[in-house]
Amino acid sequence: MKYNVDLWENPLIDDYNTIPKGDMPGDKIEINEIHEEKASVIFNELKTLMSKMEQEKIVIAVHGGSGVGKSEIASLIAYYLNHNKIGAYVMSGDNYPHRMPAPNDAERLRVFREYAIKGLVKQGEYTAERRHVIETFKNNELDCDKTKCIQYPWLEVYQNQGRAFLKKYLGTTNEIDFDEVNNIIQKFKKGQESIYLKRMGRSEDELWYEEIDFSDKKVLVIEWTHGNNDLIQGVDIPILLNSTPSETLAHRKSRNRDGNLDSPFTMMVLELEQEKLVKQAVRAKIIITKQGELLSYKEYKIRLSITD
Repeated sequence: MKYNVDLWENPLIDDYNTIPKGDMPGDKIEINEIHEEKASVIFNELKTLMSKMEQEKIVIAVHGGSGVGKSEIASLIAYYLNHNKIGAYVMSGDNYPHRMPAPNDAERLRVFREYAIKGLVKQGEYTAERRHVIETFKNNELDCDKTKCIQYPWLEVYQNQGRAFLKKYLGTTNEIDFDEVNNIIQKFKKGQESIYLKRMGRSEDELWYEEIDFSDKKVLVIEWTHGNNDLIQGVDIPILLNSTPSETLAHRKSRNRDGNLDSPFTMMVLELEQEKLVKQAVRAKIIITKQGELLSYKEYKIRLSITD
């Protein structure tokens, strides 16, 4: 099957609040004209790509750094497809970590701090005096603050060791249930008419499954930081929303989904996520900047000063 996109149109939107959103419980999604402009550019590229595809079921992954606008762009893409009689569903990958949000955030911090202190011992930099300095920093959430390394040069060893092991946790099978996501994609592509999808709120008791009717759905749109991860199988069109960690921070604050949004540890997580996204970018079929500019992978590499 090839999609006939010649008659597809970008619909006019009178009220952004009427647009159906993704399936992450409690997610604060605020679509605006900037999102609409970017989504229109992406949709025009999507039409070209989908017109060349043979299969009936297509999986699109809208990925990028935390807070870059994945939820909003994915919602708009699905809205455009549904407007053109191509059934689409938006699935949030944030429902698929092994742990609930708060325990997962705590586990990230635990991994960093455990291996940071172990690394300090291993490198022969640990002393009782430094222990008390670290404890003071921990109590004020400053043990990830790079500026503290000026006064305490040994803290750089602590931070580098913890960062290295945190990188081995983020976006891996230790953190994410990629098998469940891949199983959903497989069921969708095989044409299963109803699929149970996971729902994860913010508190420990907010975990359940909802049966979703896919009988009229041709496109599954996954919005997720890890949507172009090496461990994902079956994504046909990865779309990278590119931005720097500092650019995503303002959007995270506007959504106000988590506390300590601009803490040194949060910034470290964003930087590590960005490193992974850069490595995965070679597979992206569409790359678009925060300003709505389309980039080829070659242009993306030049923009980020990436050398092979």
